[in-house]
Amino acid sequence: RAPTPVADGGDQNAGGPGRRRRQPGPAGQNGVMGTPGYILWLDEITLDDVPRVGGKNASLGEMIQALAPRGVPVPGGFAVTADAYRRVVGQADVKARIDDLLAGLDKADLEDFARRGRALREAVYGAVIPDDLAGEIADAYRRLETEYGADVDVAVRSSATAEDLPSASFAGQHETFLNVHSVHQLLDACRRCFASLFTDRAISYRIDQGFDHADVALSIGVQKMVRADRGSAGVIFTLDPESGFRDVVLITAAYGLGETVVQGTVSPDEFYVHKPTFEDGHRTVLRRTLGGKHVKMIYADGSSRLATRTVPTPLASRDWFCLRDQEVLTLADHALKIERHYSERAGRPMPMDIEWAKDGLTGELYILQARPETVRSQQAPNLLKEYRLTGSAPVLATGRAVGDAIASGPVRIIHDVRALADFHTGEVLVARTTTPDWEPVMKRAAAIVTDLGGRTCHAAIVARELGIPAIVGAGGATDTLEAGAPVTVSCAEGDEGHVYAGQVPFDVQAIDVAALARPQTKIMVNLGNPDRAFQTGLLPCDGVGLARIEFIIAEAVRAHPMALIHPERVADKLERAELKQLIGHHRDGAAFFVEKLSEGVGTIAAAFYPRPVIVRLSDFKTNEYAALLGGRFFETAEANPMIGFRGAARYAHPAYAEGFALECAAMRRVRHDMGLTNVRLMIPFCRRAEEADRVLEAMAHNGLTRGTDGLEVYVMCEIPANVLAVDAFAERFDGFSIGSNDLTQLVLGVDRDSDIVAFDFDERDPAVLEAVRLAIEGAHRHGRPIGICGQAPSDYPDFAAFLVAHGIDSISLTPDSVLKTTRAILDAETERDARARRAAGG
Repeated sequence: RAPTPVADGGDQNAGGPGRRRRQPGPAGQNGVMGTPGYILWLDEITLDDVPRVGGKNASLGEMIQALAPRGVPVPGGFAVTADAYRRVVGQADVKARIDDLLAGLDKADLEDFARRGRALREAVYGAVIPDDLAGEIADAYRRLETEYGADVDVAVRSSATAEDLPSASFAGQHETFLNVHSVHQLLDACRRCFASLFTDRAISYRIDQGFDHADVALSIGVQKMVRADRGSAGVIFTLDPESGFRDVVLITAAYGLGETVVQGTVSPDEFYVHKPTFEDGHRTVLRRTLGGKHVKMIYADGSSRLATRTVPTPLASRDWFCLRDQEVLTLADHALKIERHYSERAGRPMPMDIEWAKDGLTGELYILQARPETVRSQQAPNLLKEYRLTGSAPVLATGRAVGDAIASGPVRIIHDVRALADFHTGEVLVARTTTPDWEPVMKRAAAIVTDLGGRTCHAAIVARELGIPAIVGAGGATDTLEAGAPVTVSCAEGDEGHVYAGQVPFDVQAIDVAALARPQTKIMVNLGNPDRAFQTGLLPCDGVGLARIEFIIAEAVRAHPMALIHPERVADKLERAELKQLIGHHRDGAAFFVEKLSEGVGTIAAAFYPRPVIVRLSDFKTNEYAALLGGRFFETAEANPMIGFRGAARYAHPAYAEGFALECAAMRRVRHDMGLTNVRLMIPFCRRAEEADRVLEAMAHNGLTRGTDGLEVYVMCEIPANVLAVDAFAERFDGFSIGSNDLTQLVLGVDRDSDIVAFDFDERDPAVLEAVRLAIEGAHRHGRPIGICGQAPSDYPDFAAFLVAHGIDSISLTPDSVLKTTRAILDAETERDARARRAAGG
């Protein structure tokens, strides 16, 4: 049975528990000591040994020595040193052949490049392994057999001497062979590993990174396989790989051997853990996304010539996460220990790219590999590029966005590797999935779109490194996109990427955040989409002035909260069935609502932690609630929903009190379980002081008492009554936020949703400005902070200047207007201060 080659980035499957005897501990606990010559056991190795055993083996040894005693389980094994490779290829005839093939190599000539690469691999694979070297490898394997039994299954993987460096990962460049049995198969796999130093992708990568081919040698790592074929495996990043946000750990997971995750043949489950609150003792998953996981890689049976095979994942398993929350948190703990150790050793922050596997026979979790993350962590932390579409077009395909850029180009659909020769620079590469062999062509693509894959798949990793937009998991893109047709690939609109028809215009702005002056007035942002939170949190701002939960309910929950609590009151059978499907494996509809809402709000709060995030509780109008799944059975038709049963009026009312209790439970989970105490709550459309008392009482009844555990409760100032009775509201709330949209509507008596009178809607009307001035004055009279979260400051610099002149504490803006309006506010503050000096005679 021949071993199955996989890209070196797919080592999630190596190294761990034995099938027949006890679980292996870290290397060195299996009773095998080091041997002289070409073999080193992993527990003899540290990061200082990269020249001898390559980056991957050196990292494994480092973790075994430094982190295994601290509870990070890293399986043991042995390394075949780089000197063994040098001896094999140093034989006169082999060296001469290699030198001849490398002379005059031109990667731009794809046909000749591929021919030479193939000849190089044949030359190395055909080289004779000297008897003494083969004997040492065989002896080391037999020692593993004494521990785990005859024909022990091992992973054999390449470890180059110039890889897993902070500036160059070499991930996916060389081969790994899984489920290798017997000395004969092991020696053959070693020859194939040596030959993989000359894969087309590895040759291309060394040229691009400026490495001399003669300076790079290859070591081999041999480890007992973790039986992830019966469990699961995946990748961990100790930062968000899209935005570069460093306060989270991202864990991806799929059933079976981890190669499917790396190569993007599955859409994996994803889990985020927030580092600061985790370190403070709050053991809660921040956010999770269920992946498709439609296939998995397992061991092949004895009749196959291959060592592994890919099979469909049972339908019943696809709808379940392949990790329990406690397992996610255990992996996060391992990842943080690894990051901390490597950062201390490097003397600077060192975000990590880690591979893991779960043994399906024992349930044990193993760390298989750790390398420095080499894309986002290498980018200038203060330099932001903002991409923004300035036009529109029909959407042709959607999937998971990789990066935040936009690019246009003609579609080139690649169905197999033979078609790569026809690819032209600047085209949009569209394929079912990609493999490391495609990298020389991917470097020339304007953008990449794949049918399959998640954010840690091969296409995503390469796209990040190249700085080009990619959309992965865009199911059916190879069928729906037309070859040769121009498209625009946008990853600048959140977690979901879009492929638009034609060349849609867009702007790009580069900003040096460190060079921006910060005004005295606090600059906040309005944000409702958790998918944009990590990227938005990098903007120069003081927090979130308005986090709307309506977006989260509409997109993540999709159902009316009362319908989730009382599905029996939904008269439509189809809607009841849809509710059941939506709730899935959650305990009930209430648990589903609380989890989804808390994860959405928690993601926004984590992105800005410890900066304040003001979360406005639900402000759907009756017609908007009715549009949610099952909502029409719990809402009445109103002639004017804009001034009807909305906001505070609903919270203590019998028709919605149970729904409000779920909102409170979600906010309690965010603040108490997740530890995100930077969340402040805000009550919208509160008409009277007595209504405020009822709402605060209802909140306290549901575990959210103002002042307890530092909870601050704000109120929207958006009704003339809020201005006229500002003293009464100031006694009940910790702060105010002016909602200029509704305040303008109600001061002027203009329905902003009516086209026929829309021309009269103007936030700069003198009456509206006077109401704003009185609100600021009244709030400050009681020592309460007051900000504004309406649209007007984002649209009108003169309105922002008015606010500054009257001493508003904070201005909350749409993310795309933060930089422009900040400059306007700085100018307004300069003018205000100058007037004050003149008035004082200075």
